[in-house]
Amino acid sequence: MRILILGGTGAMGTYLVQILKQKNCELYVTSRTFHESKEINYILGDAKNDVFLKSILNIKYDAIIDFMVYSTEEFRCRYKLLLEATKQYFYFSSARVYANSDLLTEDSQRLLDSSIHSQYIQSDEYAIAKAKQEDILRNSDFKNWTIVRPYITYSDSRLQLGFFEKELWLYRAIKGKTIIFPSDINEKITTLTYGGDVANAIVELIGKNIAMGNTYQIMQNRAIKWGDVLKIYMSVLGDNLKVTYVNDSNALGKVTNRKEQIKYDRLYDRKFDNSKICSIDPLMIDAKKPEDGLKECLLRFINNGAKFDKIDWKFEGYADKITKEKTRLKEIKGVKSLLKYLIARYTSYFERKF
Repeated sequence: MRILILGGTGAMGTYLVQILKQKNCELYVTSRTFHESKEINYILGDAKNDVFLKSILNIKYDAIIDFMVYSTEEFRCRYKLLLEATKQYFYFSSARVYANSDLLTEDSQRLLDSSIHSQYIQSDEYAIAKAKQEDILRNSDFKNWTIVRPYITYSDSRLQLGFFEKELWLYRAIKGKTIIFPSDINEKITTLTYGGDVANAIVELIGKNIAMGNTYQIMQNRAIKWGDVLKIYMSVLGDNLKVTYVNDSNALGKVTNRKEQIKYDRLYDRKFDNSKICSIDPLMIDAKKPEDGLKECLLRFINNGAKFDKIDWKFEGYADKITKEKTRLKEIKGVKSLLKYLIARYTSYFERKF
């Protein structure tokens, strides 16, 4: 089976590649960074570049699995090209498309269809863009697509806390500094799923006729409070994880540019009915519990050297101001980053701005 994975080196893609490799698939994986492998055909390039994309779609694939994030206009310009190049196209949407509901199924209302905030619906914010792009597929003349809606997926390289990626909380903890966390989100219910379990479920959908023209939300069905997620991390980090709770998550959302994610997702309780994907992949019934999976991934991340992506020095300055801590200036690389930190740490600029 010949499979193309667009952007396959992230939290889900890494697991998916390994599983498909074990099944002896002929794998092609795009990446913007160089990878060397005798078993996998890594293609160096940007899958959002039209010239590059057309160059790799000159052969027919049994499946294309698309992890790329598009604007709606970008997707509208390329979806036909993708669907024509494969027997089955996997579009990665997100369970963030849903409006607030007690229990979410694939048929639950989406924000795009139900929100009373017209300005938000007319935007191309992540959850709205995903829903609009789902509709492009549904309204097309093609039926060889499968929409998947994962929710919060964790791995050795992605460990979230509320709306914070690891660079916004774990970096501080590793440095022995106090993290900040909103008390309103602390009590909210969420669902976190191990990336390997999500990848296994995707593999089970490949080549299934029932999956054509269908939508599957892929996550476990165990709900957990964010406060309990924090306790799991504490059980690994011990005294290194010190927390200052703040009362307003919306203020933090403005500093981190995550206002909509907070308002239209993290401040909702998120419980899911995963029976539809379990009918295809029964192993999802026994998906890894977050109490086990988060510990394992955090320990591996630390033992492998605790490597972080780009640090948001504006946020670091803001967090230091709240916790009354300081960052050693030699830790901050680049004049622009240094200025962002100093302005956030020592002035009221961001309070005035937001």
